[in-house]
Amino acid sequence: MANLPQQGQALPDLDLTTESGEHLGTQDLTGRKTVLYFYPKDGTPGCTKEACAFRDRMDDYARAEIQVYGVSLDSPESHREFREKYNLNFPLLTDEEGRASEALGVLRENGKTANRVTFLLDPEARISRVYPEVSPETHADEILKDAAAL
Repeated sequence: MANLPQQGQALPDLDLTTESGEHLGTQDLTGRKTVLYFYPKDGTPGCTKEACAFRDRMDDYARAEIQVYGVSLDSPESHREFREKYNLNFPLLTDEEGRASEALGVLRENGKTANRVTFLLDPEARISRVYPEVSPETHADEILKDAAAL
């Protein structure tokens, strides 16, 4: 993956959409630590494992005052179905046109999906850590531990 932002860089100006159609931009990601994790596709085995791992640790994330957002190029309707089916307790954001994925260097060559990459942001929306390769099963634990050190 080329052109991934580096640690210490400010998050580029993003425009993502919530399941309800509201826009969420970089300015909305300030004020607390944030996990912005990009994943390929709702409902696929690896993406489901990763989402459920975050779901299962969400009480720990809340205690640590860390907001978690999952991001893919899937539609808001696909996100709603995915959240309902697996009782996900954090927002999923839509990047249907792939602009945010492209700006962050995670858009796959096919232009239809994102690579599995996570960004840990500080309260000023600066990139504290970049995770270009993750294990869906253990990633939520790894980030929680790293975020505690910020």
